[in-house]
Amino acid sequence: MKKLKRIGLITVSIVMACFLVSSDRNSYDPENGMFKKIELSSVFYAEGGAIGDLSGNGTPDVVCGPYWYEGPDFESRNAYYEPVEFDPLEYSDHFVTAIADVNDSGRNDILVVGFPGQEAWWYENPGSDDADEYWPRHLIFEQVDNESPAFADLTGNGKPELIFHTDGWLGYASPDPENPSEPWVFHRISERGDWGRFNHGLGLGDITGNGNPDILMKEGWWENPETEWDGQTPWRYHPADFGPGGAQMFAMDVDGNGHNDVITSLEAHGWGLAWFRQVRTDGEIHFEKQLIMGESHEDNPHGVRFSQPHAITLADVNNSGLKDIITGKRFWAHGPDGDPEPNAPAVIYAFKPDRNEDGSVDFLPILIDDDSGVGTQIEAGDLTGNGYPDLVTCNKKGGFVFLNRYQSK
Repeated sequence: MKKLKRIGLITVSIVMACFLVSSDRNSYDPENGMFKKIELSSVFYAEGGAIGDLSGNGTPDVVCGPYWYEGPDFESRNAYYEPVEFDPLEYSDHFVTAIADVNDSGRNDILVVGFPGQEAWWYENPGSDDADEYWPRHLIFEQVDNESPAFADLTGNGKPELIFHTDGWLGYASPDPENPSEPWVFHRISERGDWGRFNHGLGLGDITGNGNPDILMKEGWWENPETEWDGQTPWRYHPADFGPGGAQMFAMDVDGNGHNDVITSLEAHGWGLAWFRQVRTDGEIHFEKQLIMGESHEDNPHGVRFSQPHAITLADVNNSGLKDIITGKRFWAHGPDGDPEPNAPAVIYAFKPDRNEDGSVDFLPILIDDDSGVGTQIEAGDLTGNGYPDLVTCNKKGGFVFLNRYQSK
């Protein structure tokens, strides 16, 4: 079985051979690549985008900054708030985006987290065909800290909560179902910590295997109670070292041993991508760092390296049954003179895991693009209905859609 799996992986690598290069070599081939690139805009509006059906016609649309672009061709765009063009030397007020029906109107709304330490809003879909009409805006929360807050269904009610920390408290905010237009209620799950608005590294996933998502940060994880939570008692904290602080964090069984591991970048404005193997000793959970990519070419078996991996998502790009790590370089996070190699190619890569019999895991790097990169969020979802995940990224180079062409290869 292992031999057959390797043959399949070799086939994938041949199909994608033009991608298996270091970002320094700059050899992306847009005509023959695995993804078709569509430029939504060359203007810097935001650093986070989202996928979802906003028109109500059953076809996914795309949000990038103040515009939503109608699928399936994304040529028609509609402004849902007043557009502002930002200077790439500065910052936007739009870091994270999500799409969900907040008020149960039957229409999907747009949720936005602004600059770290500032407000989060949701924009109510009016269901109008008037493209000049801006959507009503409602406050979610007035101070959302961390550079990787997440909209996700933490409680299992089918609705997204906002996971973040504020004023030193880690927790989540959720709307009042009876008054969804009112600010969301914040639920503390931790003791007060020394966290500022620009902290890096936050996510969620099931570490214990009890079916409940736990909350992850760079210094450890908070265990979601198995029994009904009283809303006041802090969740049990487990210290762990997941690096200096990267981007979004995920829990996934990387090595196939039945326990979820942790995936994250190490430094959002530096170097490093890793997975942390979960090890259980006498009932206690520990993590062992497994480096995927570092500062040196020698840190990756394929010689791939790039700095500033400020956004991550997971998606199975070729439906192999195992999710891939999708990340890239955040271009000019602190301008053309800040952070390591700020002017290197703004790449996007997928790292495809290949499990070995000894428990180790190799990651095949697939270069998706070399002139876009990530912002503070990169989104995956099926835009075409072919069953394969596509990508959306918004950043200082503009807004982009990448349509997955693997099925046609």
